[in-house]
Amino acid sequence: MNKLIVGIDIAKATFTAATIWQGALSYHGQAANTAPACSDFAAHIAQLAQAVGAASIHLIIEPTGSYEAIWVAEAYRRQWLVTVVNPLAVRTWGQGRGRRTKTDRQDACLLAQFGAETDPPAQMPMPENAAELDSMLRRQMDLEKLLRSERNRQAQLAGQTQRSLTVAESLRRTIKALEHELAAINEAIRQLTSSDAAFCRQLKQLISVPGIGAKIAPHLLAIFYRFLARTSGQGTAKQLVAFLGLDPMPHESGTSVRKRPVISHKGDGVMRSKLYLGALGGVHGKNHLAEVYRSLLAHNKAKKLALVACARKMLVWAWAVFTKDTTFDSSLFDKKPLPA
Repeated sequence: MNKLIVGIDIAKATFTAATIWQGALSYHGQAANTAPACSDFAAHIAQLAQAVGAASIHLIIEPTGSYEAIWVAEAYRRQWLVTVVNPLAVRTWGQGRGRRTKTDRQDACLLAQFGAETDPPAQMPMPENAAELDSMLRRQMDLEKLLRSERNRQAQLAGQTQRSLTVAESLRRTIKALEHELAAINEAIRQLTSSDAAFCRQLKQLISVPGIGAKIAPHLLAIFYRFLARTSGQGTAKQLVAFLGLDPMPHESGTSVRKRPVISHKGDGVMRSKLYLGALGGVHGKNHLAEVYRSLLAHNKAKKLALVACARKMLVWAWAVFTKDTTFDSSLFDKKPLPA
């Protein structure tokens, strides 16, 4: 392997780094997690790679509350290979090799060793407009969550016999401000999706899939672009299902252990909920999804299990529509339900 592996462990204020070249592990210490410090250290790594004759540099980093964004941007700017790894996968891999301690230094070394031994595929950066849409949709969900919480507090206060007028006024002001911010971000999302010809076309295509409406489609579009970047455009529908945690997990052993299969619940739980609610509405119409749902019920599947299977079907159909750049046509899709 003619590349220099760089493992970066990120915290809010600092980053810790280790490298592996030709099987030799080196610890590089800790520095402030700021753009200038990252740039300086990246320049040092680039010099090191040139000195040892490395053909490329591969950054292995974990997602940590978006604190890794500075490093990811710096790595892409320098045309490094970048892999944002699943923290659980790295921890499980380390435990399988007897790793018991956890310090910043050990984590950085573990990331470098994971990269050297498993050689994970590099990931692409998201297109600028897709990254902007993804960021705005995340902000939209944050504002909606805050607004629900404040409205719940307002309702609780209204039911009290002795309530504070000061608190009531504070809640009113906060709710008004949150409604204003939510309206602003909704308008920004609308302007972005309507001004981008590709987004307009893709959203119309996604809405043609049974169960997917105007509220779900932008979130799916952002997920698809994120998945494309994560898999360098090589991801499959099966991998996408696992990416969102809708993949079934059988639990069987020998002849006595036969637990009911459940989904893995890994990945984006909010998107799973949106797909489930979309399936809940979609199966009551006269469409291809309703046929799948009735077929599952006819095979004695529980209603909830059938709805989860329909949510998975919606995701696979939507992915096919997105990747083939076409609208949904039931005659082109197999009516056989996915395994539930």
